[in-house]
Amino acid sequence: MISQATIFLLLLLAIGFIAKNQSLMFAVAVLMVLKLAGGETKLFSFLQTKGINWGVTVITIAVLAPIASGEIGFKDLAASFKSPFAWIALISGMAVALLAKGGVNLLSKDPEITTALVLGTILAVSLFKGVAVGPLIGAGIAYCAMKIFEMVK
Repeated sequence: MISQATIFLLLLLAIGFIAKNQSLMFAVAVLMVLKLAGGETKLFSFLQTKGINWGVTVITIAVLAPIASGEIGFKDLAASFKSPFAWIALISGMAVALLAKGGVNLLSKDPEITTALVLGTILAVSLFKGVAVGPLIGAGIAYCAMKIFEMVK
């Protein structure tokens, strides 16, 4: 009999296919292969605890690549601070990083919230062509909203 987890993954694979989202399809395919290979117990736990940090590292490498290639230099950095949009981007980057910090804590502590955040991300990716960085940022926003809710309550 097919497990509930396998059915869920197949549903996500179908959503990825319908939405033409290669990242979602690749992620589900990797998890399915790992599941079929039988290494799921320890490996999934390892991926769950280390995967977010790996993802952040890969994203950081991608963001820093133009600096490493010489495409962006100190001259560009200095010029960017003359623009009000650059200041908005700087403040936004700081805010998102602080939100994500709370999000990492929330994702590691509350699987119920994780499920809702992942579902929200999948819906946004498949229906609205969003980008799947949502769980971390979403968790940070949820964390802040929960703290505000606790203060108001």
